[in-house]
Amino acid sequence: MDRALVSSIAHRWHPIAAPVSPSNARTLLRRLGCPPDGDVVDLGCGQGEWLLALLDEQPGVRGTGVDISEPALAEAQTNAGCRGSGGRVTWVHADAATWSGGGYDAVICVGASHVFGGLTATLAALRAHLRPGGRVLFGDAIWETPPSPVAQRALEAGPDDYPDLAGFLERVADHDYEVGYGHISTLEEWDDYEWSWTGSLTEWALAENTTQADRLYALEVARSHRSGWLAGYRGQLGFATVVLRT
Repeated sequence: MDRALVSSIAHRWHPIAAPVSPSNARTLLRRLGCPPDGDVVDLGCGQGEWLLALLDEQPGVRGTGVDISEPALAEAQTNAGCRGSGGRVTWVHADAATWSGGGYDAVICVGASHVFGGLTATLAALRAHLRPGGRVLFGDAIWETPPSPVAQRALEAGPDDYPDLAGFLERVADHDYEVGYGHISTLEEWDDYEWSWTGSLTEWALAENTTQADRLYALEVARSHRSGWLAGYRGQLGFATVVLRT
């Protein structure tokens, strides 16, 4: 199975592609303070839930979602039509790291720093898409605690691959952003996200798969992910989402 398809299926039950609850996502979007008639871009938008939730809250806002995953963008387009916001959003099939659109009032980039090559490169890249005085909603992984060897193996990541919260905020400051608001994902949010990720993939494998090979592959991905989470990084990998002012 294509990795993009696996990811799209895995996020069906939790289209916010991060360990953030819908209520906390809405709070973060309100704190973003996008102008009532503003233009917003979501880089690495996935199924577009952050952007669509903002359009739900602010009917005058126009949105652009950029992602390289065709399955995710197809879900986003369908969801936008069902929510009545299809006329206010454009979905762009492109690599967010090389896409060159600019002049936006706000940029959303949550859980997509891998697209740009990590935290530092992402913070540098986001500014190029903003108009002067624009704002950013940015979310990325942090270490809640120093990672154990088993957590590092599960994530294929070392202690220096993610900062702790203090280090995360220091890197934000190094790029001349001011933090206007923030949220640290709770263990409950993480558990809901991970159970949803593995559960939706398992449900697809057992009820919707098209071939036996796809069924077995999807189940193995779900089992492996669940094991890595529960026996590896649960309680150690964290996630910070911040509203940034320029």
